[in-house]
Amino acid sequence: MTSGSAGKIDLRSDTVTKPTHAMREAMARAEVGDDVYGEDPTVKALEARVADLLGKEAALFVPSGTMGNQLAILGHTRPGDEVYAGQGAHCAWYESGAAGALSGVQIVEVGSGGIFDADELAEAIKPRAYWCPNPRLVVIENTHNRGGGKVVPHEVTSRVAELARREGLGLHLDGARLWNAAVATGLSEKELAAPFDTVSVCFSKGLGAPVGSAFVSSAERVLAAKRHRKMLGGGMRQVGILAAAALFALENHRERLSQDHAAAKRFAEITRESGRATAEPPQTNVVMIDLPGAADPVVRALAERGVLVSAFGPKRLRVVTHVDVTMAEVETAGRALASVLAEAS
Repeated sequence: MTSGSAGKIDLRSDTVTKPTHAMREAMARAEVGDDVYGEDPTVKALEARVADLLGKEAALFVPSGTMGNQLAILGHTRPGDEVYAGQGAHCAWYESGAAGALSGVQIVEVGSGGIFDADELAEAIKPRAYWCPNPRLVVIENTHNRGGGKVVPHEVTSRVAELARREGLGLHLDGARLWNAAVATGLSEKELAAPFDTVSVCFSKGLGAPVGSAFVSSAERVLAAKRHRKMLGGGMRQVGILAAAALFALENHRERLSQDHAAAKRFAEITRESGRATAEPPQTNVVMIDLPGAADPVVRALAERGVLVSAFGPKRLRVVTHVDVTMAEVETAGRALASVLAEAS
């Protein structure tokens, strides 16, 4: 199946996917009710399934990963607090300043390349003094988007979590692509989520659902988050139609993520073989490509050849594989990039 718009091979993100025919059928058959009243059976089924997968007491279906992360920050912090997250964290870069606007906190980016260890966190934590912001929450993003889809090593997470506990800090996992981390490591989502108080996971990244995420935690925290969700306009009505897509994705699209990882590795190989750009072997489905020159002209030239990618810096491209692109299309896109770079040189 050719992805994207107008028959283009769309590698901009794993959010560009379309529901499969089987997913649309599941959506059409979904039993629904008013979820604000707690009466949507499909939403209830999804929330119970996600809570079980992650080993937590409860889950809350939300429209987006941004809302999931912001529910966590709202629940963990008070205005004036400080939140620690890896360099380039989604909650610091791609959520429109929501943490500052909604919770009144400041985010400190720690480490490099998206991953930080306990020593780097210890150095970032400010003293408990009235003239300093209160250290309150640690956020780990796994996999890390700006880090190139990197998986946070579980031993690193464990050491960071141990320090956070000693310091009295909360722990939140931005697990938008936690499904990819589970496939890449062989660890279950439950094992990866175990150190955290709160978790957000996404169904429209990687899994191919059209919309939706979940906030997952203790029953008490989820109840508080439900109130915040309503404040933010996220109380939805007969939303089981969307929850059905997420449930279908959970049960049918998780294991196939290994195919996306293999496709990303192949794209990186073709790029390196061209000899005109560098690309680290990806750990999951995100490829970061460093170019010898400006990224924007390359993006435009690829689009003219029917391949869509994202500029992710002045000289960097991001390529993301997903359920709507085949290995053959990845090969075609990789060769198109090699051709563009050869012409540019």
